[in-house]
Amino acid sequence: MFPLLDVTEQPDARARGVAHGLSARTQVAHSIATYARLFAACGITWVEAAQRAQRYLPVIAALDPALVDELHGIAEGSGQSFDAILALNCRTEILPSSYLDNASPDLAGHARAAQAANRAAGLQDWSECTAMCVAPEASADGQTWFAQNWDWIGRQRAALVILKTVDAASRRITTLTEAGMLAKIGLNDAGFALGLNIVRSTTDGERPGVPVHALLRHLLSCATLAEVRVRLQAIAALGFGAASNIPCADASGDIACFEVAPAGWAELKPTRGTVVHTNHFVCEALLPQQAPVGTAVSSAPRLATAASHAAQARIGMPELQAFLRDESDGYLSICRSPNPDWPIESRMESVAGIVINPRTRQMWIAPDVPSRVAFVEVR
Repeated sequence: MFPLLDVTEQPDARARGVAHGLSARTQVAHSIATYARLFAACGITWVEAAQRAQRYLPVIAALDPALVDELHGIAEGSGQSFDAILALNCRTEILPSSYLDNASPDLAGHARAAQAANRAAGLQDWSECTAMCVAPEASADGQTWFAQNWDWIGRQRAALVILKTVDAASRRITTLTEAGMLAKIGLNDAGFALGLNIVRSTTDGERPGVPVHALLRHLLSCATLAEVRVRLQAIAALGFGAASNIPCADASGDIACFEVAPAGWAELKPTRGTVVHTNHFVCEALLPQQAPVGTAVSSAPRLATAASHAAQARIGMPELQAFLRDESDGYLSICRSPNPDWPIESRMESVAGIVINPRTRQMWIAPDVPSRVAFVEVR
């Protein structure tokens, strides 16, 4: 299982960040090496990435100043610069909108120059996700369920941590995230769960907006989807830095996916008690914002396969595990193994599988490609 970082007893946001950084110094350094290489493959040096991240600092401060304090703490505890930690938390916004199209990253030309600049600076060299939410009326046991595979670069599995923290109102939050980042897939003590599917829009990164990882942490303070809707409406005034889909489920049985983009946000409501999502816009209002999606992302085929799982008569823990272990489409499956023929910068795999029961406040994680390992409950 991934390392467990429990910072809930720390007195304030900065202290929680320091504890996070101290406990995960090795994993934070691994994250920085991963993203330095990934940005370089897109022609962006690590120095340039840190500069781009600075644009988002005022927006994070406007969203929640305590998150800035926590980022400073992570930098202090990990021994990394604040700029580096900020860049990690803005990685979605820094990556170009073309990242998931058919043009795989390569090391020719400006990309090779960016990697050389990173090496000169002393840095090491070295699409994601299918989700389903199930309402009580569609479940086998009358429970609410959340399930997601987190598909990302396989080497980044070594940087994953389970972070247990609290917000300013003492709400307890458990999130599977990358070391140095505020949050990713998570559950709080009110019985609210959320996840993340990357989506690319044509206007990603054009102007500063709330970075998605700060948004996820902020929303993990919500008790219900009704509260999420209110907060998204307010946050829209600040703007969203890049596109994403946020699948959500709460203890009352309310489920939905919330697509966000610099152009705004929209809600995908459940059909017959389930909602599924992959890596492209589904809500009509945001369809014009869609950036090109490459065939290697397999977003539309995976959505069709996910919909077939969602159409089952009754869905419970066994069905959700089978969903997350579906390898019916080979290297482009819901349960994704790495294709050795692809460049390392685009060699996606399911780094973990997650199942959450919001009503019972339980979370299970498969800490590898889900077909290879058991789902283990997080205590």
